[in-house]
Amino acid sequence: MSIAGLVRANLTRNKKRTFLTVASVIVAFFLFGLLRSVITTLDAAAEVGSEARLVTLNASGLTFPMPEAHANRLAGFDGVRSVTWSNWFGGYYQDPQDYFAQFAIKADTWLPMYSEVRIVAGDADAFLRERTAALVGVGLLEKYGWEVGQTVTLQGTFFAGDWDFNIRAAYVPEDPSFGDENMYFHYEYLYERNPNVVTPGWFILQLDQPERAAEIAAAIDDLFRNSSAPTETQTERAFQAGFVTMWGNIGFLVTVLGTAVFFAILFVAANTMMMAVRERIGEIAVLKTLGFTDGKLAGMVIAESVAITLVGGALGLLLARGALSGGNPLQSFFPGLAVTGGTFLLGLTLALALGLITGAIPAWQSARLSVAGALRRIG
Repeated sequence: MSIAGLVRANLTRNKKRTFLTVASVIVAFFLFGLLRSVITTLDAAAEVGSEARLVTLNASGLTFPMPEAHANRLAGFDGVRSVTWSNWFGGYYQDPQDYFAQFAIKADTWLPMYSEVRIVAGDADAFLRERTAALVGVGLLEKYGWEVGQTVTLQGTFFAGDWDFNIRAAYVPEDPSFGDENMYFHYEYLYERNPNVVTPGWFILQLDQPERAAEIAAAIDDLFRNSSAPTETQTERAFQAGFVTMWGNIGFLVTVLGTAVFFAILFVAANTMMMAVRERIGEIAVLKTLGFTDGKLAGMVIAESVAITLVGGALGLLLARGALSGGNPLQSFFPGLAVTGGTFLLGLTLALALGLITGAIPAWQSARLSVAGALRRIG
């Protein structure tokens, strides 16, 4: 019988134990795939945004509004090509627990600034013409079964009441981390219903010379330092990265959990292989008598261990990829959440390392076992 045949026979000798070991590896790498994907998604989110755009908000925080009059003064800065603004809405569709982001935007200046938002259904002109029009991501269309031309009603939270929106266009972002489950509508619609409380939440500035971003940001903050609404200005990418830090040191937490899971499965798999070798001491002695070298026997044990961890690891990662595909609810909080190719490759590498480590001691024991010693232990 070939080495491959012996490995296959040994793996199927105790099917229940092999199944349980593979299942434990599947669970471990399923969790690894999910947790690692959160880290890669947050890292990608921190890179969303352009270094050629600045975000100016109230120095007291994002929840403090900005005077609309700031827009003209910002547009007058040397190096600023255009200015737009946006505001948080905070409504919900039918279920208050079913979250997605909605923004009131100065559409006629926002849309030309964000060329990375590609309209794939409806058209921009229809969205720009109509005060109650909405631009929505294709993810929302799929999630709720909406269609372009449909009127949907959101219930306001910060801005109370029922709000009707006519979907006039749908978009796909060039970068998945931008998110395709957002809704954008006209700032004017929000203002006309709440004229005494609505002002821009933050301003966005398109720069002619991105390399001057730090200089322009400092000049803006100096200008408004002693005003009624002092500002904090940073690049859009830094602004997005600030949101990521709100999640805390999630990378450290995920690393600790992943390490704990790895070592737990390491001990499980190592114990399984050592039990399997102990049960086959007599067979190992016979194989040595038939001319099998120490290297072949050690390789056979390691092959069994690697087969278990690679199969379990691959299945666990595939399950994680399947769980994160489609319209999973986490997409609203982590746009672009998915098991990337890099995560899959890293997972398989760890599975291979796990198999080599767990098989090393049983393989060494098999190789150093003498025929006489084996016969005494079973006799």
